[in-house]
Amino acid sequence: MATQTSTMTAQARAAKAPEHSGGLLLAAATLWWRELIRFYRQPARVVGVVASPLLFWIVIGSGFGSSFRAQNAGGEHYLEFFFPGAVIMIVLFTSIFAMMSVIEDRKEGFLLSVLVAPVNRSAIVLGKVLGGTTLAAIQGFVFLVFAPLIGVHPSLESLAVAFLAIFLVAFALTALGFAIAWPMDSSQAFHAVVNLFLIPLWLLSGALFPLAGASGWLKWLMRLNPLTYGVDALRLSLFPGATSELSLWASIGVLAAVSGAVFLVCFVMANRRTTKPAA
Repeated sequence: MATQTSTMTAQARAAKAPEHSGGLLLAAATLWWRELIRFYRQPARVVGVVASPLLFWIVIGSGFGSSFRAQNAGGEHYLEFFFPGAVIMIVLFTSIFAMMSVIEDRKEGFLLSVLVAPVNRSAIVLGKVLGGTTLAAIQGFVFLVFAPLIGVHPSLESLAVAFLAIFLVAFALTALGFAIAWPMDSSQAFHAVVNLFLIPLWLLSGALFPLAGASGWLKWLMRLNPLTYGVDALRLSLFPGATSELSLWASIGVLAAVSGAVFLVCFVMANRRTTKPAA
């Protein structure tokens, strides 16, 4: 009798395995779609994400244009040099602030209802991170329409590599945003962490000044910065003649490794920590 019961239990588990896998993907896809709808139902947020880096690119690029060209032997204008950094800025803002929805969902009670549902917590990580990644990648890729304004006309192959770089940066930053937001109950604390760490992360990514021109200790910080490889990969894909201390596919490899590592941290955090209900 015990053997028969054991066999029936094993058969039941085997039968439920595909259903569980399908339920995980369905829950992740639902959360992914919810992130997209939620973002594009806020037009002011969409305009702000694109307009801010666009203004930075035009104002800073025009302001530093003459002095940068004078110091650069190749005669490259600063608008060209700063363009990849502006794209990465869009990706950074969209990715990180999209994960504020984790805190908002906790306060509204939505996250708690998802946690008590018969779905693995991995679905929350997968759906949220893919949702933020999709938003950031789309916003960053759309910004590439301004490339012809500086005389850049990338081929389809270059655009494909650029999109891969944008996607990997978006994935890594969204996962990082999820890891920061998951244990927090306050959006103010989230903003404080973002301003303290992520803005310097962008400033030291090679977006504003080249890696080769940095001082010794600053150069090491830039090499340890994952965003440096994102900016570099994007620059090399859009400007084939650009020079760099790193190769294109080495930068892509570093981005892929960082993305996988941060995503794994998100899985561990979501499955170990318990989410507090809103007070």
